Amino acid sequence: MEARKTVIDPETVRENVREAYSKVASQGTSCCGSVSPCSGPVSAEQLAKAVGYSEKELASLPSGANLGLSCGNPTAIASLKPGEVVLDLGSGGGFDVFIAAEKVGAKGKVIGVDMTPEMIGRARRNLAAYRERSGLDNAEFRLGEIEHLPAEDSSVDVVISNCVINLSADKAQVWREVGRVLRPGGRVAVSDLALLRPLPSTVLESIEALVGCVAGAVLVEDTRRMIQAAGLTEIELTPKPDYIQSMNEWKDPLYLKIINLLPEGSRVEDYLTSLGISARKPR
Repeated sequence: MEARKTVIDPETVRENVREAYSKVASQGTSCCGSVSPCSGPVSAEQLAKAVGYSEKELASLPSGANLGLSCGNPTAIASLKPGEVVLDLGSGGGFDVFIAAEKVGAKGKVIGVDMTPEMIGRARRNLAAYRERSGLDNAEFRLGEIEHLPAEDSSVDVVISNCVINLSADKAQVWREVGRVLRPGGRVAVSDLALLRPLPSTVLESIEALVGCVAGAVLVEDTRRMIQAAGLTEIELTPKPDYIQSMNEWKDPLYLKIINLLPEGSRVEDYLTSLGISARKPR
């Protein structure tokens, strides 16, 4: 059984996502996984630690790179090596780009792509602090959509992404682009949200849920089929329910609103999970 589709057209999705994340870039923070200013007890740093980032990684970041938008740690499953070229889909303020850039070192390179000019501006302003602290000049940010990546065919070793692909109205096209830009033997390390069962229409029709990655989520097996159709192999999908449970425990505003839209007695974690995604392009 496939998840019901949102009634919102793709261009409306794109514009609402762009507007919401432009505000996050201007504010410099979001509330946990939502795109509203955080008024609760959980900071962006606390959220990052909860999804697997170390204190050392967080301490090395330029101020303002962590906007509290993570639902996992793709760099932890990427097994990055010195000299590799990495592409980050939906790079935001540069959070995962800067962490990955230190791992690939001076002979490597990390490219962040984001469709929001405000996010690109914020990330580029963070570059000077990253270069001064690390002594590296191996990161850059490009304005573009993840459905049409500003990168050449077979040009990157690793594609990473953190809670972004669900924001796309054409996820199959995103995965085709991932397959296009990867070199033969290249790999994918993505953290995203996925459905365990279809969401009620009340949630699907909520713009706020959509820009918070929830209404745009698809079933785990639909994700697998899209990755396979893009020509990738060695696919591993690992549900990580702790993230959703933490959002409920921390009373994230977005998740509280979603609970109110669910059938009585239902829990968000009955429908939604954080998903670790790894795959490889055949040689």
